Amino acid sequence: MKRMDQAVIDKTLELIKSQEKAGEGNERVKEIINRLLEDLFNAMADLDITSEEMWIACDWLTQAGKNNEWGLIFAGLGIEKFIDVKMDWEDEQAGIENKTPRTIEGPLYVAGSPESHGYAELETEVEEGAERLYMSGYVRDEQGNPVPGAKVEVWHCNLKGLYSYFDSTQPDFNLRRAIITDANGKYEFKSFLPVGYSCPPNGSTDTLMSLLGRHGSRPAHIHFFVTAPDFRKLTTQINIEGDPLTYDDFAFATRPELVPPVVRISAEDAAKEGKDEAFAKIEFDFNMVKEKEIAPAGENNRKRASLEA
Repeated sequence: MKRMDQAVIDKTLELIKSQEKAGEGNERVKEIINRLLEDLFNAMADLDITSEEMWIACDWLTQAGKNNEWGLIFAGLGIEKFIDVKMDWEDEQAGIENKTPRTIEGPLYVAGSPESHGYAELETEVEEGAERLYMSGYVRDEQGNPVPGAKVEVWHCNLKGLYSYFDSTQPDFNLRRAIITDANGKYEFKSFLPVGYSCPPNGSTDTLMSLLGRHGSRPAHIHFFVTAPDFRKLTTQINIEGDPLTYDDFAFATRPELVPPVVRISAEDAAKEGKDEAFAKIEFDFNMVKEKEIAPAGENNRKRASLEA
């Protein structure tokens, strides 16, 4: 079939734009929407997207909103990954070098985790049958000096692949804590090795991934925010070494520098480490970058969950 005439597309776009009133509304929103409509209408013409396909898409968009899956869809389509790529590029242009790479936040952070100094136990509710984990390290600046008083926020899922708050069966802030580093910049927490998980079966994200010939699963990982006065906020996560999906993450979050070794310590050797049980050990340092006056924002103000919300 012959492609639709460009003049017809342009005329339609001009008609839509003509309804805007000068001096009213938001100029930035107008600019973005008009560009996205131009790209969409031309894609409809180039690919001969049918009216039936567009209404199927409309139904899917509606259901995705009802399912509250747009955070997953942003991750699965690589949109959140590209946001990070763009922010990395902006940092490079400003001469900022992030020794600890950023990677996606995901949609499952909850503000207000309980704070402690130096050490925290993440389990409010003991996870039966889990492999014990002790993770520790230091928050350092660009020269490797310790950053005392930095806040290390950490969160991960349980063995069912579910996160507290979003899973109402778990206590508030289960597997969510905020650790203030000690005078040497050190943090440590006790938890267990989490598992990977998949998007809700037959949900909007799972449906889309299947149509794209892709899976909708993530490897085991642990999320972090690291903040300190006069430093740029670090949003990152580590992957658990050995997970079969570490380098096949549907959310594109894996970075090689964020896959630290997991060392297993036997019950016999645990006492040498000051512990009373066999455990897995991860040591990982976070390097922060000083804030610059003329630099792109290293953080966004996206809406996040809160128990007060």
